[in-house]
Amino acid sequence: MSITAKGPLPGAVFGATVKIEGGASEVVATAERDPGALPAALAEAKGLLLIQGMNAIAKEPDLLIRLSRTFGAEVEDYRHNLTNLSSVHTEVPEILLVSNMPPVGKAPPKRPEPPLAADGLIPTQYPHRMGWHTDQSYRRPPPDISLFYAVTPARRDTGQTLFANGILAYAALPAALRAKVDTLEGLHAQPGSGRSRDAALAGRKPRDFALHERSQRQPVVRTHPVTGERSLYLCEWGQMDWFEGPFVDMEPGPHGAGAALLDEIMAHLTARRFCYAHEWTEGDLLIWDNRCLVHAATWFDGDKEGRLMWRTTVHGNPGAAYAGEAKSWLPRP
Repeated sequence: MSITAKGPLPGAVFGATVKIEGGASEVVATAERDPGALPAALAEAKGLLLIQGMNAIAKEPDLLIRLSRTFGAEVEDYRHNLTNLSSVHTEVPEILLVSNMPPVGKAPPKRPEPPLAADGLIPTQYPHRMGWHTDQSYRRPPPDISLFYAVTPARRDTGQTLFANGILAYAALPAALRAKVDTLEGLHAQPGSGRSRDAALAGRKPRDFALHERSQRQPVVRTHPVTGERSLYLCEWGQMDWFEGPFVDMEPGPHGAGAALLDEIMAHLTARRFCYAHEWTEGDLLIWDNRCLVHAATWFDGDKEGRLMWRTTVHGNPGAAYAGEAKSWLPRP
């Protein structure tokens, strides 16, 4: 059996659907026999792959871990990377639970107002669409790849996951804006640490950080370590530090020059021409590259529906800018 990837994904200009004969066990075995194939396909697709029909993972979660290892040797243990333990799979700690059901109880995002964009589609562009981020950017070195699996998705026309491509958006930056961002650094904060834009606007004082919890500087433009392509790399309201940032050496705070620049960049990055919206079916598996994509969740009716998704994170190849760095999130003696 061989691995074939066909792109782009529907309604987008990037991404690919992976076809491998058989169910989840056969997919994983094929990927393990040719461990470079899926990473190569991911790079060719500019950071996003879809594999469907992976339903067997729900009863055999180790299949997800084995597949994750084809993207790098270090599949992270969520007990040791600042994650709330109620969101960690009790038997497989490399799996993060993303759910509105107990024990996680994470409410779905709010429905945008208006719920549709001017073109009649669900909105993607910030600030109409909120919640854009890249996974765990508040750590140095940041993680590489995420695998996201639908155990119990929401109703098909809700609960989508949106992706915006930083490579394509960077290539299309106006020259004046590119000159502003090429050497800029963002200051990324852990969600829930009290340093969000909402907290700053409300005048709430953030809690004190332990050394290993502190906000981390990240380049706004990253060079992809595999393809060499340049990509935008930043988040928005909930995962930037709005007290000392969002950018290093710019006027801080939610009303400053840094805030205005972030709003301008994020509106560009999340324009529909750079985006893909995935409607989930049970057994779908998405693989994305955090080094060049941001993503956002969409609304579903959490009062009527229970949604359960599993995520793994692969760490280990962030690029030369992070060479030799200790993991910022580990407590130091």
